[in-house]
Amino acid sequence: MTASLSQARVGDALPVLTTTPISRLDLALYCGASGDHNPIHVDLDFARAAGQDDVFAHGMLSMAYLGRLLTGWAPQHQLRRFDVRFVSITHIGDAISCQGEVTAVEQVDGETRVRVALTSANQHGDIKLKGEAEFGLPN
Repeated sequence: MTASLSQARVGDALPVLTTTPISRLDLALYCGASGDHNPIHVDLDFARAAGQDDVFAHGMLSMAYLGRLLTGWAPQHQLRRFDVRFVSITHIGDAISCQGEVTAVEQVDGETRVRVALTSANQHGDIKLKGEAEFGLPN
């Protein structure tokens, strides 16, 4: 069941966010927007010299998609914590599906906190990121 932040209960799922397949243009635009110009993300010759078959997405781009999932569900000012672990590389052509599930609703430091487990995976189900976020609700 999908619920709003104010009505969240353990086991509720956030609405799934699925991206279009990652393209070379996406990576070039992200380089400009983020200031991360590491050539392994945009220069095929560089990527091959580094032992990769192709360029691949920035880890922070994948994290940004999870951030979009979170802020599409709840106001950004209520986000208290957002942590991720990078599990595997996101390749060109991967369509990323971001999911979240409420794992706890508890009182912390005088406010209600809603904890959410996060995952992102490609169209084949390969996990790219795992993480956790926490939102605060005024009492």
